[in-house]
Amino acid sequence: MAITAKEVNELRQQTGAGMMDCKKALVEAEGDFQKAIEILRKKGQKISVSRQDREAKEGSIFLAISDDKKRGYAMELNCETDFVGKNSDFLALGQSIINLAKSNQITSLENLLKSNLEGITVRQKLEEAMGKIGEKIDIRRLEILEGEYVFGHLHTGGRIGVLVAFAGTDNTKDLDSVAKDVAIQITAMNPIAIDKNGVDQSIIDKEIEIGKEQARQEGKPEHILEKIAIGKLEKFFKENTLLAQEFVKDNSKTIQQLLKEHGKDLMVTGFKRLALGS
Repeated sequence: MAITAKEVNELRQQTGAGMMDCKKALVEAEGDFQKAIEILRKKGQKISVSRQDREAKEGSIFLAISDDKKRGYAMELNCETDFVGKNSDFLALGQSIINLAKSNQITSLENLLKSNLEGITVRQKLEEAMGKIGEKIDIRRLEILEGEYVFGHLHTGGRIGVLVAFAGTDNTKDLDSVAKDVAIQITAMNPIAIDKNGVDQSIIDKEIEIGKEQARQEGKPEHILEKIAIGKLEKFFKENTLLAQEFVKDNSKTIQQLLKEHGKDLMVTGFKRLALGS
């Protein structure tokens, strides 16, 4: 049957697929729009399968904060090339998915992929995008952070995204300002925990062994190796835990001191840091 340019364009508007792909799908579906859409989805599925072994480490981090500021969502949407990662359609897709997570109060990546977005599931939406773009596209991870007050910060064009949760925010001076400063600190210094109490014991044990071996190599007596290693461990905590770190904007103070300057009860209760491809 004859397929008109108007029909091809209408299908293209609905699906975002290329003109020739839409025409072929309509011809194969004998003009049935629903069948043509399904054919295009299947094309996306085939691309997904055929490119499973390809690395998709480019893309962008997307953030969304609930209207009451008590919940934050951070998502890494990956593709294969930086060119596609900067494409307006790719960025619009990521923003629509993270907004869906926010509006539906999604609790896991699995639930997000099953959620309805413009009449189809998010998983199917990704398959459609693969059919249109011709690259592997997937959601690598979704992080959710809750707290009394949650702040989000995107850095370097979406290559790093940070969520920070705070408590004790009543009577805090310039809450948004200090929250942004803490988020920038996490972006720049990549702490492993809020304070030393949050550091995994396996990391502590490893650092102690490293400290002991360093002291041993320096010729220090065996009976004081443990004491030297503990001293090195304290330096490790200072450099790698958020509250003990020197503030990147003013190294005369720590992040703990920065918080106290803005509110006597202000504290960080959690954070998430997503770096693209890592």
